[in-house]
Amino acid sequence: MSTGIRRPYLVWLVPVLWTLSLGLWGLSRQNSVWRDEAATWQVAERSPGEIWHLLGNVDAVHGLYYLLMHLLFEVFGASTTTLRLPSVLAVAVAAGCVALIGRRLAGPWAGLGGGLALGLLPAVQFQLQEGRSYALIAGGAGLSTLLLVSLIAGTGAVGGAGPGRRTGPRWTAYGALVLVCALLNWFSLLILPAHALTLWWARARRGVVVPWLLASAAAVAGALPLILFSRTQSGQVSWIPPLTWHMLIGPGVLLAVGALGAWADRAGGPRTGLPARLTAASVGLPLLAVPLLGLAAVSLVQPLFLDRYVLFSMLGLALLIGAALGAAVRALAPRYPRASGALVPVVVAASAVALLPVALADRSPASRVDDVLAVAGEVSELKRDGDAVLFIPAARRDTALVSPGAFAGLKDIALSRGPAESGTLKGEEADPARISAALREQRRVLLVTDSGKGAKPPGSPADRAKAAVLRAEFTVVEDRQVRGRRVTVYERRG
Repeated sequence: MSTGIRRPYLVWLVPVLWTLSLGLWGLSRQNSVWRDEAATWQVAERSPGEIWHLLGNVDAVHGLYYLLMHLLFEVFGASTTTLRLPSVLAVAVAAGCVALIGRRLAGPWAGLGGGLALGLLPAVQFQLQEGRSYALIAGGAGLSTLLLVSLIAGTGAVGGAGPGRRTGPRWTAYGALVLVCALLNWFSLLILPAHALTLWWARARRGVVVPWLLASAAAVAGALPLILFSRTQSGQVSWIPPLTWHMLIGPGVLLAVGALGAWADRAGGPRTGLPARLTAASVGLPLLAVPLLGLAAVSLVQPLFLDRYVLFSMLGLALLIGAALGAAVRALAPRYPRASGALVPVVVAASAVALLPVALADRSPASRVDDVLAVAGEVSELKRDGDAVLFIPAARRDTALVSPGAFAGLKDIALSRGPAESGTLKGEEADPARISAALREQRRVLLVTDSGKGAKPPGSPADRAKAAVLRAEFTVVEDRQVRGRRVTVYERRG
């Protein structure tokens, strides 16, 4: 029976090109950058020595990613394209891996459908154009899972003889990929119990299990120093709320969809040339469920449940969706061969149309909590040489670090040591008394702070001192709010 895909390379090439097109569409998000990406931007512009100084104090968990982005900024220059293109390329790689895994385990239509589905998943669409490390981890997870499947399927280690020496380089590559992903964010190590479950499900024998254990142990050992040191900086994630039942609704829906895909894959019948228990379900369901449930379990001890930490689990969901589509094609093919060949393109096109509002929203600046570039433009328009500038909270100084030209001529009167010098993201501010004294010497002040849902009352003693003097001795002469940030111009009374 014809598969309807005459050129096998199209199974992975089409998803790669499809994902690239989704990622390049609206990549600049109307030239907006939000606070998380601003952290990447400002650190990437520091020297390697300054980045190393920073990692000793904060953000050690992102150290490798910051160094990578520093290199890219040095070569290609700082821009929204340089900031986000690595994520686009990584998700495209992940889509190609899903397609290849799906083709091997469930047929060409399953591979094509799964590869095309990955870029449409809402969680993936959000991170597809994000200047952070999570998409890169998804790409690495796709490559490591593809390697694992090839090692199980190609060595005869399931129900047969163990692997030969020729598999050694692939196991080394597998361990290296897992380690690199862990150095980008060590929550990616949750892929190891997922792969362990796949090995158990597939009844892999000692010839595969032993080298997998060695490669996994080497990866964990390599990441262990980072894990232990980053735990000393756990205050950085203290803002994450405790796990509640309503936070699990979304993951529960995803798991239900994945279970349906696994059932459809099993109902589609066995594939020839593969171990009976090595299926899309045995690979995709653990990859989807184990990271989500594992992160939820960890969050019962310390609140850490953010779905972006396990974005790579969406590869499992895409693989299961593709398996379900492949099973549907096989069921239709005997009676409706032409209709079966059109099923995957039609379903993907209909899904793309249905998810178009999500895609448009994710490519809008309003999809993020704020925009540091937009507020920098307002500052540039409102400032006068010799004006002072204040930030409440101090972390809002990120807009000046990303767009220093917009703040040229302004005096940052609260700052005692700059971010690079102090090895911090926001710099070190003077004590409240010194800030108050410096503020009383100013005639005109620009205050950069949050607006809308992100706005909170001043929390630190320094921020309360700033607000108290402004309220008591200054008058608001202009106030502008733009994309989650606010610029207020104060002039001294009288």
